[in-house]
Amino acid sequence: MRGRCGRRLQTENLGSFALIYSAIVLSRLESLLFNSPTTKISFLLTVAPSTPYRSLSPFLDLRFEAEGRYLLSSASDASVAVYDVQRATDYDGSGLIAKHKPIVVVDKQHEQGHKYAISTAIWYPIDTGLFITGSYDHYINVWDTNTTQVAVNFKMPGKVHKTAMSPVATSHMLIAAGTEDVQVRLCDISSGAFAHTLSGHRDGVMSVEWSASSEWVLVTGGCDGAIRFWDIRRAGCFRVLDQSHSQLGRRPTLLTRSVTNKSSTLKSSSVGPSSSAKGRPSHKKMGNGMSIKQSAIARQVRGAGKQRLHPGMLSSQDRATAHYGAVNGLKVTNDGMYLLSAGSDSRLRLWDIESGCNTLVNFETSRLQATKAIQLAISHDSKLVFAPCMSTTKAFDLWSGKTMMDLRGHYENVNCCLYSALDQELYTGGNDRKILVWSSSKVATEELEGRDGQAFAIDQDNWSD
Repeated sequence: MRGRCGRRLQTENLGSFALIYSAIVLSRLESLLFNSPTTKISFLLTVAPSTPYRSLSPFLDLRFEAEGRYLLSSASDASVAVYDVQRATDYDGSGLIAKHKPIVVVDKQHEQGHKYAISTAIWYPIDTGLFITGSYDHYINVWDTNTTQVAVNFKMPGKVHKTAMSPVATSHMLIAAGTEDVQVRLCDISSGAFAHTLSGHRDGVMSVEWSASSEWVLVTGGCDGAIRFWDIRRAGCFRVLDQSHSQLGRRPTLLTRSVTNKSSTLKSSSVGPSSSAKGRPSHKKMGNGMSIKQSAIARQVRGAGKQRLHPGMLSSQDRATAHYGAVNGLKVTNDGMYLLSAGSDSRLRLWDIESGCNTLVNFETSRLQATKAIQLAISHDSKLVFAPCMSTTKAFDLWSGKTMMDLRGHYENVNCCLYSALDQELYTGGNDRKILVWSSSKVATEELEGRDGQAFAIDQDNWSD
């Protein structure tokens, strides 16, 4: 494993930095995967005991900004902190484990601070100038990072479980909020008021997640066991996931799809050219003249502008459940094609977003927390999913459900997981008031080492003498 990355670079003469970087990323992930017994805790993020801002309560949420440098954390002692993970403030006796003090802290002592646990904290997607916190004191605060002052706040009808902002939005600045109330509220930062509410859940909402392909599609998970898809421009949800609605295998092959599309096009052509045009799948032009097929969700949402409402659902469909208990975790894969859900029934389920089907991936038995929302994480290549399982963090193969790693380091329950695609590291926060960072036991010099032990320079050319 040690020299495989170097041999690959040597044989293929990869002079491009991008290709070298990709090879290093793959090597690190493979090392983390196959050498789990030697997987080490590379950083320990905690506040020194001598500082007045020491977190005395569990960490509940972890978030990175777009560049992956500043880590935002929230805790149940009503504190929120920002860490610079690229600059350590101290090291342990061996010099191998770094300690980081927060560069920004807001707690109960702040005149505008929350009174109770901060259950959720997220960055404003565009930059680090703003961050948003939601608390059990029924308030959502939008903070100015530079001044640590509240720019806007929203009074909610109950405890705030989760908040989310769309990473692809260009037309709105909405915060989706899941609370103890049955309605999902959309808070508009630009106006400081509620845009509107989404009604459909029969109990509180513990999870909210935006689509990775459309700024108008929101996914919510409720204590009623339902996962609902919303087009926020319309009244009512347009899809409710049903755990009994499954498909054998995965999506049909490209050939099967093309045959189906051709047959449907031939049938519609007998009606007229306008009907035939409606039957064609929409394509998006790229800069190089090529076209790519758009996702079904994106096509459905764009076409919704021509309709007054989404098609109505039968009563049985509206009462469908995704879990036998509360849905306390949601995570969309990086390609936006699949949705991972966690429930208080200690089940993980993988859903095909295009068809809305349960893929029937059998994740191995694990015990999940049932009383609070948990934060799931997925690796950058969507191969591994990390889930807090009581005092351990388990890594599952996303497609087979097999347990690949069992990370033990926390002394109490783990509440949140965050994967850094930049450094291929996993961040976990727990009730022991610690944030641990898990990384491969390899270092960059080992990854670039060749068969003869000679290291490759990043800017080395391929010219011979």
